[in-house]
Amino acid sequence: MFATLIAAFVVIGILFAAMAVGVIFSNKPIKGSCGGLATLGMKDGCEICGGDRSACEENTRQENSKRAGSLGKDVLKT
Repeated sequence: MFATLIAAFVVIGILFAAMAVGVIFSNKPIKGSCGGLATLGMKDGCEICGGDRSACEENTRQENSKRAGSLGKDVLKT
């Protein structure tokens, strides 16, 4: 029974690795599913952008620049 359990975990691990390699070699960006907030009619309920895609992109740029700035400060401290 223990061997069967180990074999099942090994097979599942190999399948996950194969899927990851497939995603890497397909070289396509990962997209959301066809579900999500828009399907539920809740697209306006986004706390960050309220449904405005440009606001989301701007917020992402600001967060990335903050992270990059803090990383630079951490490097200078050491």
